[in-house]
Amino acid sequence: MNYIFFFLISISVIAGCINGKIGSVTDAMLESCDVAVKIALSLIGIMAFWLGIMRIAEKSGLIQIFSKLLFPVAKLLFKEQKKNSPVIGDITMSISANALGLTNAATPIGLKVMKELQEDNPDKETASDSMCMFLGMNTAGFQLIPATVIAVLAGLGCTNPSKIIIPTLIVTTLSFIIAIITALILKNVWRCK
Repeated sequence: MNYIFFFLISISVIAGCINGKIGSVTDAMLESCDVAVKIALSLIGIMAFWLGIMRIAEKSGLIQIFSKLLFPVAKLLFKEQKKNSPVIGDITMSISANALGLTNAATPIGLKVMKELQEDNPDKETASDSMCMFLGMNTAGFQLIPATVIAVLAGLGCTNPSKIIIPTLIVTTLSFIIAIITALILKNVWRCK
C-alpha cells in the first residue's frame, strides 16, 4: 500500500512540475491533510458512541439472540459441517457481530471460524465449500447499522448522515444474498469438473 501511495504522490508532483502547477499540488495536499484531520477528530466521538451502543448490545445478549435466530439458516448453508459442530455457532456470532457494526469483535471470531473450517477440511491445499461460503458472506458485509459510514458523513458535515441506513441495508442485504447464491452455484459448478 505504501508503494501505491508513493507512486500516486510522485506522479502528482511530476505532473504538477510539468504543467507548472506545483503550487496547486502543494495546496491540494495541505487542504487534504486538513480535511483528513477534521474527519478523524469528528470520527472519535461518533465512533465512541456507536461502539458503546454496540458494546451494550453485546453485553446485553442481543448478539446471542441474533445468533440464535441465524443458527437454523447457518446449519442449512453449512451442511458439510458435523451436526453439532461448534463452528456453526461461531459463524452466526461472526455474522451477527458484522451486522451490528461490531467489526472489531467480528474479525477474531471470523479468523477462529476459518481455522476451525480448515481443521475440518479434508483437502488442506484447497478451500472447502464452507470456507468459500463463509468468506463470501463476510466479504458481502451485511450491516444493519453502518456506524463507520454515518461517522464519516457526519465528519464531512452532512446534515442528515443517518439517511444512509436504509440504502445500506438494501445494498448489503442484496450483496449478502448474491454472495450466498454465487457460492452455492460455484460449488455445484466446481463439482461437475
